[in-house]
Amino acid sequence: MLLLYTPHITPRLRYIVDFFSKELFDEPIILTSDKEDYALHPGPRLNYSDAEMDESEFFLRSTPLLQETGIHTRKIECFELNFHKAFFPTEGDFPFDVFAASFYLLSRYEEYLPGTPDEYGRFDHTRSLAWREGFLDIPLVNIWLQDLRKALAKKYPSLVFRHPSFKFIPTYDIDVAYSYLYKGWKRNLGGLLKDLSKGEWSKFKGRINVLRGRQPDPYDAYEWLDSLHLYCRLRAYYFFLAAARQKGVDRNISPGSPGLQELVRYHAAGYRVGVHPSWHSGDKEFALKEEIEWMECMTEKEVTRSRQHFIRFTLPKTYRLLIRYGIQQDFSMGYGSINGFRASVASSFYWYDLEKEEKTSLRLFPFCFMDANSFYEQHDTPTQAMSELMHYYHLIRKVGGMMVTIWHNTFLGNDPQFADWKKLYEVFLKDEVYWDA
Repeated sequence: MLLLYTPHITPRLRYIVDFFSKELFDEPIILTSDKEDYALHPGPRLNYSDAEMDESEFFLRSTPLLQETGIHTRKIECFELNFHKAFFPTEGDFPFDVFAASFYLLSRYEEYLPGTPDEYGRFDHTRSLAWREGFLDIPLVNIWLQDLRKALAKKYPSLVFRHPSFKFIPTYDIDVAYSYLYKGWKRNLGGLLKDLSKGEWSKFKGRINVLRGRQPDPYDAYEWLDSLHLYCRLRAYYFFLAAARQKGVDRNISPGSPGLQELVRYHAAGYRVGVHPSWHSGDKEFALKEEIEWMECMTEKEVTRSRQHFIRFTLPKTYRLLIRYGIQQDFSMGYGSINGFRASVASSFYWYDLEKEEKTSLRLFPFCFMDANSFYEQHDTPTQAMSELMHYYHLIRKVGGMMVTIWHNTFLGNDPQFADWKKLYEVFLKDEVYWDA
């Protein structure tokens, strides 16, 4: 058991020590502010303060962040350490304040600071420290954890560590369940007229054939995914858009449609299912409540998982609303404009509400790759996307982390423009048949 001494046990310190405990040990790190108890402890000891006590301890000189309250603009200067970045340099048995630096990244401290949002009103990834310093594409916190594990093991060879194993979680956003089916005669008639006006005869004929049952809907990837998951022994997560109002980017089938209800019930029986809160719900709280209720009606289960449509969320507002309406796990921690590690971590963690200075019950599952980012934002070819996927896979496997990817059924159905992307995904999964689901 590792005993950690600090003069003042703050909510921030307790939060980040809990995270480190989960990642490094099977037993929790014990906190104390009593110098006498600390001095008498016979086992491994970590002194997190501004003064060293004796040579037998592991000394990490603290920096101010975890003793503060409130949110303040600060200048972060990174330096190179073992071929990767670090910040908050300090003295002792470790070259930087790994607790404070990790807290800064996990709490998304920088997202509370004033700044210009992106075109969709989201935190702009170009404002992030990870983007500016070039570490957006690596799980930096997990790398720091490995470095700390090595330093502690050198000081205390008998200290027993937990060695987390790699985990892969495939997730899917069902923004538009079907291209033509179950959309009603008005929407399909409008689509047919639009195809005719543009001279898109193949789309016109395809729509007619799908509606007559002569060929599958272009976005129907569900049976194919079932067989792929079975082959790879994976259990996936599906997030369904259940917006009552079909407008703007919220263009799925109405949740009142028997087609969507049947699809959701089918997946709820064999997979983990969650709500995909609409763009509209970001402006109207009643819409979020309504969409969760629709999902609970369709699944006949309590809905406790979510991922924001278009990755639209702001801190702390969005996460507080999710907690209010019973969401326990959220999969939105990533960018809707670029792939990478938004919180610089490949592990799940609990959201810390910086304004209230408290650890919450909302567990976050960060993603590192989304097909739409590669295709629409980064303008990657399938070959480039595969290279990026494998980059994340090898890095996360090396640190024993958790890899979460997002794909859309629209990319994995029979739409000709995404044919190579469907092949890419199949190759990626089948080449790694020993996934740890």
